[in-house]
Amino acid sequence: MSGARGIRDRTARLIVTADDFGAALAVNEAVEAAHRQGILTTASLMVGAPAAGDAVARARRLPTLRVGLHLVLSRGRPLLPPGQVPHLVGPDGRFRDNLLRAGCGYFCRPAARRELAAEIRAQLDAFRGTGLALDHVNAHNHLHLHPTVLGLLLRAGRDGALPAVRLPLEPPLASWRAAGEGLWRRLLTWCFLTPWVRLVKIRLLLAWVACNDFLFGLNDSGRMEEEKVLGFLAHLPPGLTEMCFHPATGPWWDPAAAGYRPERELLALTGRAAADAVARSPIELTTFTRIRDDG
Repeated sequence: MSGARGIRDRTARLIVTADDFGAALAVNEAVEAAHRQGILTTASLMVGAPAAGDAVARARRLPTLRVGLHLVLSRGRPLLPPGQVPHLVGPDGRFRDNLLRAGCGYFCRPAARRELAAEIRAQLDAFRGTGLALDHVNAHNHLHLHPTVLGLLLRAGRDGALPAVRLPLEPPLASWRAAGEGLWRRLLTWCFLTPWVRLVKIRLLLAWVACNDFLFGLNDSGRMEEEKVLGFLAHLPPGLTEMCFHPATGPWWDPAAAGYRPERELLALTGRAAADAVARSPIELTTFTRIRDDG
């Protein structure tokens, strides 16, 4: 078992995930195509997003696609009415875009923590209401790294509702060799995130929650084009790696996705080159569900 459970696996296992499932019809179409025709194994569902119902219907038609919860606590709308979470939202009823300010509020304001706990529980309950098996949980903008958010998430998952959590840690040298650019940016991201991620991993270990060892796509979010993907596949480390994408069949409105290339990401996922690279290598495509069942 990789990550938080058991001895670290030295086999190169790969989970290929699409985030923002349910955000728009174009995203849902891409997720379905990337799973049917490409190497996508999992998707992370935004339960309160505009096209969440369509995403759930597609997932039900795709029994081999594993679906997790993409917890939205920033740069989006809460699932609960804004009046029930006034310390989490601004005048427009949306979560605040300033992550630093929001994180400080979680630490310092008991009312914000109570509302945060209620919103996390509401999103978990909404996912359970879809009837889909929960493969994993991660958070928009990786906000589950915040110690308050993680603590509330672990508490909400004590009844077995939290099977696995994403660790956003990208090995900088392997990432740089694969992408061919951005060495210092990748090193700085690694140095900044490593202490936080190690603390999260310890907490997951103690809670007996599974996690990945590495994540590719952290430094190239929204720009996971074919050449980079092939490079990542060629430099995949032993253990359990997740590769994260944001594919779509066409443009869709999201200020946070400015600069993303979702159509090129879809081409990378469905192209023959990636499938051939996986087939020629010892890489095993998998999911958190399969890892848990095997381990």
